[in-house]
Amino acid sequence: MTAALRKPAGRTPVRPVRSPGPEGDWTTRLRADLAQHAHAVVHSRTEDWAAPARQPPHVREALLRTELGPRDWERYLGLRVPAVRERFAASRRLLKAAVAAAVRVAPHEVELAYTPAGRPYLHGYDAVHIALSHTGSLLLAGLATCGVIGVDAELSDRPLYGPGLCRQSCTPHEAGALQALPRGERNPALVRLWTLKEAYSKATGLGLAAGFTEFGFPVDAAAHVPAHVPLCRPDGTPAPGFERAWTFRTCLLDGRYTAGIAVCDAGFGPTRDVAASTALDAAVLDAMSHAES
Repeated sequence: MTAALRKPAGRTPVRPVRSPGPEGDWTTRLRADLAQHAHAVVHSRTEDWAAPARQPPHVREALLRTELGPRDWERYLGLRVPAVRERFAASRRLLKAAVAAAVRVAPHEVELAYTPAGRPYLHGYDAVHIALSHTGSLLLAGLATCGVIGVDAELSDRPLYGPGLCRQSCTPHEAGALQALPRGERNPALVRLWTLKEAYSKATGLGLAAGFTEFGFPVDAAAHVPAHVPLCRPDGTPAPGFERAWTFRTCLLDGRYTAGIAVCDAGFGPTRDVAASTALDAAVLDAMSHAES
């Protein structure tokens, strides 16, 4: 009974931490957010996490191959557009560095895996749930110890508003509320709604299978404010049962990107000690390593 009445760990939405690259003290803030709020979000730019261009090509390739790991290295090689490849590699380097800082291991020891829907998770380690998004030059990663997390980012001026997209991505209540806004406010509001819906669909693992017309958010409450945004039913009324478990917010990053964040508190309390050395038994890890080799 006591556990059911406790304050959800993720109720206070965090402001994403800015990472200038592998160096700096951003990991200290990330650990503090995880300890206090049971989730943390970090953002950066592709150029801040690109492999050093001054290195010889073969050295740079060997470095990336080690850092990305077999799965992502194959995906990296399959990307034909150089800018997309660089962003892909940079986003994984950022995510692995964030996870490594949280669980106290080296970044190359972090192994990413993916669900059939494309959602990343940590292979063999479930104390920390992760999320990833990138667009333009922005990289966005999320970590949670209380439950699942989803993040999404879009250019704030990305042209989304239109009858066709509204029918596919908005509830009837949202479509009406957007139409009632002044013309210049409709598209920014829809971008905010879109990032929230994407973040929620990623957190739940549904991805593109989520019916965006079946759930929504208050259009007037979806602005960039440091507060929780409630999940709503298609008619605009609050969705029962979600208020205590889920936390949603949007924020503006680098002055030109809109980010949506969705965090679910599973109700079991946050994992206080997520260090890999204490969460995983060394003998078990050694046995698993020998079994895989």
